[in-house]
Amino acid sequence: MGRPSAFREAATEKRMHDQAIVDAAKHGPLQTLTEREREANAQPITIYPWDAQRRVRAWVRFGPQSVRVDARIIRSTALAAGIEFKAAGQTYRCWVWGNAVQLDE
Repeated sequence: MGRPSAFREAATEKRMHDQAIVDAAKHGPLQTLTEREREANAQPITIYPWDAQRRVRAWVRFGPQSVRVDARIIRSTALAAGIEFKAAGQTYRCWVWGNAVQLDE
């Protein structure tokens, strides 16, 4: 059995993470790389099946406001990563530059 306080700490951290995303979303729409930026016509896309999707930390931008999120990498190119993350019951998906993503250990 785990510590009850560890569960509370994890729940508090999740609420804080979600609130940071909700607050950032007030500054504008979620930004995503354009097809031109990620060279969609020249770069092959790898689409990861569910069991191959890795947990990552990634920087995203809502309007001018940036926030670091816990996400899953769902697709990638040599330059960019397609990520998915959730906050307050909403699912977000966007493309970010590969160097904006850090694999969780």
